[in-house]
Amino acid sequence: MTTKCTRYAAVAGGVLASGLLMLGAAGSPAGAAGLPGVTFYTGANATGSAVEADLGKVGVCQELPTPVRSFRSIADRSVEVYFNAGCRPGAPGTNGDLVFVVGSLNSGDLPYPGVSYRVRGTAS
Repeated sequence: MTTKCTRYAAVAGGVLASGLLMLGAAGSPAGAAGLPGVTFYTGANATGSAVEADLGKVGVCQELPTPVRSFRSIADRSVEVYFNAGCRPGAPGTNGDLVFVVGSLNSGDLPYPGVSYRVRGTAS
C-alpha cells in the first residue's frame, strides 16, 4: 500500500508542476511583456490595449493616454488610480475621497475608467 500512495503522490506532483508551467507560459495576456510592472488595459479582464505605468515617477501625478478599465500588477510599488484628471479623488466628475489602490501583486477590473495615477513610494 505504501508503494501505491507514493506513486500517486509522484503523479499528482508531476501534474501540478506541469500545470503551473503551462499557466506561467499561457497565463500572460498579450502585451504583458513589460512584466514585472503595472500594466493597465482599456478593456475589462486585461483585454484591449495595454498601457504600462511609469513606476520611476514616484509621487508624481501621471495622466493616462486613454481611459483604462483593468490592470495587472507584479511590482514592488503600489499605484493609486484616479477617476478624474489631475489625480483628483472622487467618482468621475465629482469631488470626494474615492481612490483605487492597485497593490503590488494583484489584478482586476476598476469600478470606473481610470484616467490618472500616482505611484506610491513603497508597496502597501
